Amino acid sequence: MSGASDETVTVAEAGARFDRWIKRRCAITQGQIEKLLRTGDIRLDGAKAKASVRLEAGQVVSFPPTLERNEARLRAANQSPAEKRDADFIRSLVIHEDATLIALNKPAGLAVQGGTKQGRHIDGMLDALSLDGYRPRLVHRLDRDTSGILVLARTPASAARLGELFRGRTLQKVYWAVTVGVPNPRVGQVRSWMVKGTGPGELKEKMQPGRQGEPGARHAITDYAVISQAAQRAAWVALKPETGRMHQLRFHMQELGTPILGDRKYRTEREVPTGCAPGLHLHARALIVPRDRGGPLRLSAPLPKHMIETFATLGFIEAEAGNDPLAPF
Repeated sequence: MSGASDETVTVAEAGARFDRWIKRRCAITQGQIEKLLRTGDIRLDGAKAKASVRLEAGQVVSFPPTLERNEARLRAANQSPAEKRDADFIRSLVIHEDATLIALNKPAGLAVQGGTKQGRHIDGMLDALSLDGYRPRLVHRLDRDTSGILVLARTPASAARLGELFRGRTLQKVYWAVTVGVPNPRVGQVRSWMVKGTGPGELKEKMQPGRQGEPGARHAITDYAVISQAAQRAAWVALKPETGRMHQLRFHMQELGTPILGDRKYRTEREVPTGCAPGLHLHARALIVPRDRGGPLRLSAPLPKHMIETFATLGFIEAEAGNDPLAPF
């Protein structure tokens, strides 16, 4: 194709859909991409290709000379004040980044993705963290009111690997929570079947006890350990989920009769300690990510302000947990 510009697919880009790869380089619509592929104006290794094809490292993409490139960078330079505020904000949350992933310390009260009545959310701000035209991808979720470590994949290849790690049990997650009351025994494991509610209102978004074989029932396993307690009023608990079910930790703490402080969905009839800060006291504290070379990547997120205030009220001292997040288990 005379006058065409060529670009080679890198190893990091292997596995990406062709249309998404093009969108990272050209400010055009999906319909325009489909047309350019259909007419052969954009070619893969010199031949026509479908938008859905998965790319391989070393393949060559040919663009027509008339197609404007890198317009995303121009749009970034002309951000509105609101867009710039969001970009600065999302960058301020970064606690680790490398060639494969970005780790954020997500604040409580901010949704990970958009939805009904969600408004501002993490996914809507990820363009600001793009590198070499690649927009980071979410590989797991945190509830809106849960704070702590949220991992993003840098490339399609790292998204696939991290996705497998989160679905399996080789990646270890540790949460910190403040519970109303003290779990008994102080160290243990909760195993249960849980199913999403089907009732009116908030029951649709609340997990209920389930039975093996029941439609929609999922088995959930959580290890827990009390690090410290304030008499019998409250406890600082480390939680290590072995499975990743919706609201698993919140549901399991309620099952033990010691719901998480500030949880408006999984409530308690116990007397709540006075002087504690408002908000859900559940924080994704640490993440241990296996790597192909060397030791695992160990990530840790500082506590949010409301939990720091409650720790001070209840007399909890962070140093009690030690340096190893897995030590309580």
